[in-house]
Amino acid sequence: MSKTITLRPRLNEKTYALSNSRVYVFEVDKNVNKHSIARAVEAQFEVKVQSVNTTNISGKAKRIISLNGKRMVNADGNRNDIRKAYVTLEDGHSLPFFNAVEEAEQKQDAIQEKVDKAVTKQAAKDSKPKRGLHLPLTKKSADDKETK
Repeated sequence: MSKTITLRPRLNEKTYALSNSRVYVFEVDKNVNKHSIARAVEAQFEVKVQSVNTTNISGKAKRIISLNGKRMVNADGNRNDIRKAYVTLEDGHSLPFFNAVEEAEQKQDAIQEKVDKAVTKQAAKDSKPKRGLHLPLTKKSADDKETK
């Protein structure tokens, strides 16, 4: 086993939901144990790890089709097996993986608030009665007045 551990964070919707409860998901090598994962996360990100849970995910079976000249060969294949580590951090600690997502959400909320404010202001302006404005008569209405 090498001295360095490669931690590959899994960034998707499920892991984003888990990150709100201080649980982060990493893909790690299959021969790494929980203690070494905890030490690697603490050393790399300077946080305090509360617990580590691991799970082995077997690769999905896939069919491989290859064309060799004029023959078509069907073969069964598998995707690679992976090991996921669910790392729970102590209170007050977090990792910066989803900061960009949260900043984008805050920016979008601020823009939406500005748009809503402008819409309500325009609606209030349109609902006021218009005073002192006389619209010019159109040709039809002028012709109708002359005939009467």
